[in-house]
Amino acid sequence: MGPLELSRADARRVAVRAQALTADRPDGLLDAVDRVSLLQLNPTAAIAPSADLVLWSRLGSSYDPRDLEDAVATHRLFDLRNTLRPATDLPLYRAEMAEWPGPPEGRGWQVANARWLHDNRRCRDDILDTLRADGPLPAGELPDTCVRPWRSSGWNNSRNVTMMLDLLTQTGDVAVAGWDGRTRLWDLADRVYPFQAYPDVVEARRLRDERRLHALGIARSRGPQCPVEPLDVGEAGEPAVIEGVRGSWRVDPVWLDAGPARPRVALLSPFDRLLHDRKRMTEIFEFEYALEMFKPAAARRWGYYALPVLVGDRLVGKLDATADSARGVLRVDALHLDTDLTADEQRAVDDEITDLARWLDLRIERA
Repeated sequence: MGPLELSRADARRVAVRAQALTADRPDGLLDAVDRVSLLQLNPTAAIAPSADLVLWSRLGSSYDPRDLEDAVATHRLFDLRNTLRPATDLPLYRAEMAEWPGPPEGRGWQVANARWLHDNRRCRDDILDTLRADGPLPAGELPDTCVRPWRSSGWNNSRNVTMMLDLLTQTGDVAVAGWDGRTRLWDLADRVYPFQAYPDVVEARRLRDERRLHALGIARSRGPQCPVEPLDVGEAGEPAVIEGVRGSWRVDPVWLDAGPARPRVALLSPFDRLLHDRKRMTEIFEFEYALEMFKPAAARRWGYYALPVLVGDRLVGKLDATADSARGVLRVDALHLDTDLTADEQRAVDDEITDLARWLDLRIERA
C-alpha cells in the first residue's frame, strides 16, 4: 500500500484542525497548550506577548493571561528553553537531559557547547551553589565567573550567565521555578521537577516525534536541524504525498478521520505553531509572510508585528495593528489582504479584530 495522497486543501485542513483553529475550541488553557504542544515565549509585545496571542486565538476573549502565569507557578506547565510545555511531557525531555551532550560523534555545536561548559566548570559550580543556598533567583543575581566568555556574532555574545543557564537546563541541573512578572526565577532542577520515571532516549525521541506530529497534523519525515524543537517527525504517523508539493511527508490519520470541521477566522501570532515551519507554510498554504520588526520602517510591506489572518483553512492576509495602552486604543493601520473575501468572511475578520480589542480592553482606532 502506497502513501496517502493529499491535496494542498487536505493538508491545510489537517494542519488547522490539529492546531485547534476550527470553531470547536479547546476546553480551557491546559487543553489548548496540550493541543498546540508548546508555546514559544517571546518578549515582543507590540499587541500582546506571543504566548498570550496564541492562547487568545484558540480560546477567545475569555482567556485571562493570569491563568497562564498560574499554570507555570503551579507547575502544570514547565518552562523549557524559552517554550512552555505541558507537565505531562516532562519525562520525554528528562531522558535527553540525562544523556547530554549525546554521543561522542555528536554535531560540532554540541561538542563546542560541552567544551565551553567544561572550561567554565567553576562558574557552573558557583551558580549551582548559589541556587542551592538562596534559590529560586533571577539570572541577574547569579555569579558570572566564566574564564572563557561566550562568543557569537548574535544576541548572545558575552551573555555568559544566560548561556550557562541554557546549558544547565539541557543537562538537567537547573530549571525555571516560576516567574516574577515576566522575569524567570531559577532553581535546582531537583527542587522543581517531580521525581518521575522516564523512557530511554531512543524511545523518548520516538514519542516526541509522535507528539509533535499529533500537534502539527502533517510534517516532513526529515528536515533541517533545529536545536530546541525539530520541524520533522521521523517515522511517526503515516506516509503521505501532497499534490504539487515535493518531499516526503507524514500525517497523523486521527485528523483525517475526525469528520468535517467547522471553519472560523483567527488572527495568529507571528510565532504561532501553524506558521513555525515557514517552508511548510509557503508550500501548503501558499502564503508569503515574514516578521518585519527587524527591518527599517521604510522596507516593511505589512507592518512591524503583522498578524497573519486565517479564514477557514486559508491564510488570506496580514493585520498591521499596534496596542497603545497609554491611549487605550488598538491602532489598526492596515489589513493587507492577499485574496478577495466574501462579505461574510470580511464581517468575520472584522468581528475577530473587535474581539481582539475587547480582550485587550482597548477601543479600535483605524488609520
